[in-house]
Amino acid sequence: MNRTIIDASQFELQEKVVTIKRVTKVVKGGRNMRFSALVVVGDGNGHVGVGLGKAAEIPEAIRKGKEDAMKKLIEVPLDAASSIPHDFLGKFGGSTVLLKKAPEGTGVIAGGPARNVLELAGIRNIRTKSLGSNNKQNVVLATIDGLSQLKTPEEVAKNRGKSVEEVLA
Repeated sequence: MNRTIIDASQFELQEKVVTIKRVTKVVKGGRNMRFSALVVVGDGNGHVGVGLGKAAEIPEAIRKGKEDAMKKLIEVPLDAASSIPHDFLGKFGGSTVLLKKAPEGTGVIAGGPARNVLELAGIRNIRTKSLGSNNKQNVVLATIDGLSQLKTPEEVAKNRGKSVEEVLA
């Protein structure tokens, strides 16, 4: 991930629980039941994070997941159409998520796990395709990976030593 991690205290964050799993550990005395919650937080204005919380009770797992997500906030560059600046492939584990720039009026065309991340990031127009594994956790993390590596035309122009017009041409 290229982006720096941001202080969450300055944003009004919303949260969405992507998945809650019951996990079991078999021990000498029987089975230990615990819960794992995958939570996405975002301000709907270019900041989004994802976290995993584990606890003996569901509300506690969600709270821990939210805290973890707030520690891992990233900034997502948005263009004038509330879309991404360019197409990109995000990868994590066996999952790959194709993020495609879309014109105004397209809406968020994405599957459940990726949709949660994109909506909380404030992206209003995008097309996505989930490739490979459909594991919810890996799809969410692949989407975050793709969003974290996006670059604005200004960043690309600066790196190449060109003007923004030359890069966009």
